[in-house]
Amino acid sequence: MFKSERKAVLDTALEMKRNHLVALCGGNISVRLSDGTFLVTPSGMVYEEMVPDDIVRVDGAGRVIDSARRPSSDTPALLHIFQKMPWVNAVIHTHQPWATAAGLITDLLPACLVTQIDANRSDVHVAPFTPSGETQMGVLTVEYAHDAWAVILKHHGVMAYGPTLKDALFSAVYLEEAAQTYMIARAVAPVPQLDPALVAVEADSWNRYGQQG
Repeated sequence: MFKSERKAVLDTALEMKRNHLVALCGGNISVRLSDGTFLVTPSGMVYEEMVPDDIVRVDGAGRVIDSARRPSSDTPALLHIFQKMPWVNAVIHTHQPWATAAGLITDLLPACLVTQIDANRSDVHVAPFTPSGETQMGVLTVEYAHDAWAVILKHHGVMAYGPTLKDALFSAVYLEEAAQTYMIARAVAPVPQLDPALVAVEADSWNRYGQQG
């Protein structure tokens, strides 16, 4: 059941790894399904060793429905995000180094690049640290989301999300690109800020990007 959706989650996980957002079995991916259940990557498995059937299906309480695998230990946090942000249908949690580094020295990654504005929609806020596997990680993601499609978790990584799996992946990848650029520029001089009105115009342009009908 949901074989194409399981394959899409695994394909996205491999793409996440190709973009150096995680190493080995780090991070996780979760998706809201049409019947109100969720797919979550399994705990502690290296992505290249997975097959689609390893992707775990859980209900809204985190109970496994039809898999022999255990879901990610972050499942309670992920389900909290889905519950509190009904427009979100996919969440990608990473340990991406540049965004995580930015979160160690600032409480806000400003919307400073076109691709970041397009994919993240806004400034990206940094949430306080909370240990892995705790629901509080999801609580803080919701609290610090504001208008952005990502939150940096201090001392930890990133929660990127969106209406689709592709949106969540773009959010994570382009956040990493922006964070790297920001950190390099900040090492040389203060980073100039964009006019919020121009940020809003650029964010809106993403709605017409690509091959949408």
